[in-house]
Amino acid sequence: MLDRRTLALVTLALVGGALSGTAQAAPKKVTGYGNLGITDGKPGGTYTLVLGDSPQSLNYYGVIDNNLGLIAQQLFDGLVEFNYATYKVEPALAESWTVSPDGKTYTFKLRQGAKWSDGQPVTADDVVFTYEQIIMNPEARAGDAANFKLDGKQVEVKKVNPSTVQFVLPRPSPAFLLQMRSFVMPKHKLVKFSQEGGAKAADINNAWPSNVSPSEVVGTGPFKLASYTPGQKVTLTKNPNYWKVDGKGTQLPYLNQLEFLIIRDPQAQVAQFLAGNVDQLNITGAQFPDLKGREVAGAPFKVMRSTALFGSPPFVAYNFDAKDAALAKVFGDVRFRRAMQSALNRERIIDTVYNGLAGLPGHGVAPVNKEWYANTTKQLGAFDLKAAGAALDALGLKDTNGDGIREISRGKNLEFDLTYATDSSVYPAIATIIQNDFAKAGVKVNLKGILAKNLLSTGQSGDWEMILHAFGDQPDPELRKPIWQPGGALYYWHRSLQPAQDGGTPNMARMAPWERQVYTIFNDAATTTDRSKRKALYTRWQLLFAQNLPVTPLAKPENIGAISNKYGNYIYNLGVIPGYNPVPLIYQK
Repeated sequence: MLDRRTLALVTLALVGGALSGTAQAAPKKVTGYGNLGITDGKPGGTYTLVLGDSPQSLNYYGVIDNNLGLIAQQLFDGLVEFNYATYKVEPALAESWTVSPDGKTYTFKLRQGAKWSDGQPVTADDVVFTYEQIIMNPEARAGDAANFKLDGKQVEVKKVNPSTVQFVLPRPSPAFLLQMRSFVMPKHKLVKFSQEGGAKAADINNAWPSNVSPSEVVGTGPFKLASYTPGQKVTLTKNPNYWKVDGKGTQLPYLNQLEFLIIRDPQAQVAQFLAGNVDQLNITGAQFPDLKGREVAGAPFKVMRSTALFGSPPFVAYNFDAKDAALAKVFGDVRFRRAMQSALNRERIIDTVYNGLAGLPGHGVAPVNKEWYANTTKQLGAFDLKAAGAALDALGLKDTNGDGIREISRGKNLEFDLTYATDSSVYPAIATIIQNDFAKAGVKVNLKGILAKNLLSTGQSGDWEMILHAFGDQPDPELRKPIWQPGGALYYWHRSLQPAQDGGTPNMARMAPWERQVYTIFNDAATTTDRSKRKALYTRWQLLFAQNLPVTPLAKPENIGAISNKYGNYIYNLGVIPGYNPVPLIYQK
């Protein structure tokens, strides 16, 4: 899930530059963001945000949970991070790094004096433990084992000395540096849940449950856990050992406390913001006119909008492995998916659901991402129910009994469920538009609402027919390989392609020819260091995506945020995703 526009994106030149030698160590001072309106602030104050639901755990790698992710951004750091102004990678917990001439050995020197929030030093042992026992652990539910196996061979993590770590790759990987943004975790608190500590591999998922003592949740981020009351609130307090200072040398974060109120209902979230109980709120285009009107009338907040790089464009997907064999056959036919794209009224969704504050989507790459985006706008097609009907007729999906619903076979209607999040501020309206327009094309859609926190797990379970969901864009397509490469862990609309065991070979025999092409494209793009070749490969992938529609993108919403006038350093043009706003730099005026 994140963001934006006139900012320079992470490019291969960045990684290629690292290949030639040493990245300069970033000073502890946070500087260079003046063009974004960042100023030195003053310490103190509390900043209140919203969570859409209770985090299932405090263990970032133990559950796939967006709400936990928003909190984890404030508790933990990676070896590297994005610069807020340029989106180039710069040092974080690693103060510098070198890359061998052959591009296969990355050596990171840890920041001197870096400490965990409980005062223990951050060492190479923590980094090796995090990657070997957690991130590369195939049993960790939110780990990333697949990205640390290249050509079937494991990336090796070595401790060189207490402050130096090496990653040895089987072959060069042009986007590998971006993987180093993964959060580093404290070995001294988590070793007992690991194989190194005598536990089973899956036991890492049991660490830090929702009732864990706050003193056990130790990180290097700007804040540390103070308390968590499920269903109500998560409170974070200033980490006295945080390693960043501002331009004047004042230790960050400025804020004493960060609070997340757990509020499911979008309308209730807005009400709490208007009442002054919430200081900043991510909003939708539907909510924009009212809040912007209040701002213009003198309300004590600002509403800001920006074109999104990051952010999560919604899509619909059809289950190629649906339990109903007849539906699975129809869904797996690209002619059906193309026909139904003609019945998707994107302009209406953009105008009525997002109040015009959205644009046409890309196919796996945000249109604002000029580094990798290929213009596939023509392939989106136009809303044309007659064309949709003619294409369905050509497939033999006709209404033979005059009841207004087409049949898959004699006596069996073309009817299926659309699973969506009822507690989303936009999905219910989108789902209703789809239901109504598909009905005009003779396709019956039954709405099946669930909670947003269950959407991904439902998708991965295979227990659905059509789903309305979203995945966030990233600066480099390599970072979305598990989603868009057939057989990937998140390529759940065709689950039967996934390997029998983590790191194994996908089921190539079940792939359509175009899926095999996409599979090869991602493998090739992950191995070549030639930027122009990667660009050509990813352009080909986007065209194959647009032509074959593994999922059907709907829109690319703008990012819109509302923030109380009491606070400074809110970077709206980076988007409104916590963690990509510089929360450590936000201060109370």
